[in-house]
Amino acid sequence: MVCPADVFKIFKGEDVRFTDAISNEPRGLLSLYNGAHLLVHDETELVEAISFARDHLQSICDSSELKPPLADQVKRALDLPLPRAYKRMEALHYMFEYGQEEGHIVVLLDLAKLEFNLLQHVHLKELKSFSQWWKDLYGNMGLSYIRDRAVESYVWSNMVFYEEDLAVTRMVFAKLFVLAVIMDDIYDCHANIEECRKLHEAIQRWDESAISFLPDYMKTLYNEIMNNFKEFEDQVGVKGRYRVAQTKKEFQKLSTYYLQESEWSHQNHKPSFKEQMELSTMTAGGPLLCVCTTVGRDDTLTKEAFEWAASDTGAIRAYAKILRFMNDVAAFKAMPLYNQQKTVHHHPQEKSGKKSRRKNKGDMSSTVECYMNEHNVTSEVAIAKINSLIEDEWKTINQARFERRELLPAVHRVVNLCVCVMFFYDDKKKDAYTFSSNLRETIESLFVNPIPM
Repeated sequence: MVCPADVFKIFKGEDVRFTDAISNEPRGLLSLYNGAHLLVHDETELVEAISFARDHLQSICDSSELKPPLADQVKRALDLPLPRAYKRMEALHYMFEYGQEEGHIVVLLDLAKLEFNLLQHVHLKELKSFSQWWKDLYGNMGLSYIRDRAVESYVWSNMVFYEEDLAVTRMVFAKLFVLAVIMDDIYDCHANIEECRKLHEAIQRWDESAISFLPDYMKTLYNEIMNNFKEFEDQVGVKGRYRVAQTKKEFQKLSTYYLQESEWSHQNHKPSFKEQMELSTMTAGGPLLCVCTTVGRDDTLTKEAFEWAASDTGAIRAYAKILRFMNDVAAFKAMPLYNQQKTVHHHPQEKSGKKSRRKNKGDMSSTVECYMNEHNVTSEVAIAKINSLIEDEWKTINQARFERRELLPAVHRVVNLCVCVMFFYDDKKKDAYTFSSNLRETIESLFVNPIPM
């Protein structure tokens, strides 16, 4: 897949630039634009190809020369290149667009619609079951201030594994995602520093006896974490328990990262951009989610592929950075919305005159703000820099696609995780995980409304 350096020479003139002769082929430009986004490090030819194709496609769009369905495909690609798009959502678009093409095969299209609708029915039943699990969990814990992100978490999981036979993996991932969000909320908003340290100690001990020294409001949460991990072990059987064990270790590490962030806040520590990037990359939960993609997939994932997903490889860290950077940029751009929706939740100790650790994560500088402060630049400059870092991490992700074929079952899921990030934190939806009203149409299309036959 990695192109030799001279493959594009036939499209270039004497000035070594792409010639305008190919600029009047929009379908070819679109293929070039999408394909070039599989570039890896040091492929300057593909960087040039992306810039050339994007400029000409944008010009064609602005002139309204294109007609549907190609016009729609170009607009979507300019928003998000095909290798970074959610494939099941793209399938919905393509089925509609394919039906507009002259000479399309009706039977083939009907079969594709039927397959989508049948799987949609499975996903909807699953989502209802997951929502009931969340309702029970929420009721048992009695913590009214934690974020209700059950549907969003399931959508994230479904985007990583939509296949019918991966139901166990999908549900384990979604539940773990919710548990991590709850733990984040506890550390981030509602526990003072002493309580944070106690929760961290209990999670490191991973023993029911640790409940005794936890504050009352944490005890049920701790029990729920322990019980859910036991259920994960039961669901995957003896052969798959070592993957649950590794997932538990990553969950414990995530707790350590959350505590470190809490300590920084308690000490009013102002981290450098590098410090903030290194820690917040870990608090984003990337390594935990990558390991969790292997749970329940014993027959389709080799030991080598599991070890790759569980290691601190370039691609795993690249995903974690993409997640952190995209999250921070989206949160920064959506700050006015956060301020509008901010509500004050009273911690029990606040009523007695004690201050909670901090109001919310917004009080801790993001990577965007750290870069602005450290380099004394505007938000536009900082975001442009971070976007360039995101592009570099995508090159690392792409490199993993081409290196070792036996790792592809694990690599594909990490790529899907990156696709989730692009979906939830794009410029149009801002932070769709927080402001889920932006997901309503997507959720209805994927899980509620079948495609008309």
